[in-house]
Amino acid sequence: MLLKDIRDYQILFLGLFLVLGIGTRDWTLRPELIGVAIATCLTTQWILSWVTGKEQVANLRSALITSLGLSLLLRADHWTTMAIAATIAIASKFIFQVGDKHFFNPANFGIISALILTPDAWVSPGQWGEEWWYGLLFVGTGGMILQRIGRWDTTAAFLGSYSLLEAIRNFWLGWTWDVYWHRLMSGSLLLFALFMITDPRSIPNSRIGRIVWAICIAGLTFILRNYFFVSTAVFWALFALAPLSILLDVIWLAPRFAWQEKDEEAGEVGEAGEEFLTQHS
Repeated sequence: MLLKDIRDYQILFLGLFLVLGIGTRDWTLRPELIGVAIATCLTTQWILSWVTGKEQVANLRSALITSLGLSLLLRADHWTTMAIAATIAIASKFIFQVGDKHFFNPANFGIISALILTPDAWVSPGQWGEEWWYGLLFVGTGGMILQRIGRWDTTAAFLGSYSLLEAIRNFWLGWTWDVYWHRLMSGSLLLFALFMITDPRSIPNSRIGRIVWAICIAGLTFILRNYFFVSTAVFWALFALAPLSILLDVIWLAPRFAWQEKDEEAGEVGEAGEEFLTQHS
């Protein structure tokens, strides 16, 4: 890899998706809202890091990733709504902590907060359509990152269990398999599974914990989508079950993930991204 920190690739890929979505999907996303999201996330991260004495320049990478995630998924009529979402998203990392670990995904927390607290925020799960080449792009770029950080298990558990539940329902109702593939071939679902549910700093530390957690989220997503007809079910499911990761960390102890820059001299260590795991945050 040419870049030292894997988050640099996340930023590159998410920025690419943003440009691609605006250019090929005709999104009604105003550039100023993207600017507001980025500026607010970076400023909030810097201020809260300074106030809490946790000044780390590297944290600005995570704040930038959060701002790009909000820009990709959240829509609003007013810039103040995006500012509120961005501020709350970053603040959640400092407020909702157990043992110096935040358990809410920041972008997800900001999205849900905006949906609850403001009258003009919405999420469009179908904004990417169902073109196959979007899926290949997401899987290719997301897979590159997941292979490096060792979180393929989370994505596989979520997509595998959710696909199985949808298949059982489709078979039970006697629908054609075209309906089944239509419900699964969603760019937003892949973005969620590859880039949001796999945030290594807020999900369970142990592999078995991540698998159990992802299966629970898939199950709740299935229920909310098919029986309560919630179009944004994946985001509500992640939000509702985020605190479960703390319990799973207690049940299955494992070292906490820590971002590290690539060390050319050290070489690759372990498998599935174990070189990123340390005993301390």
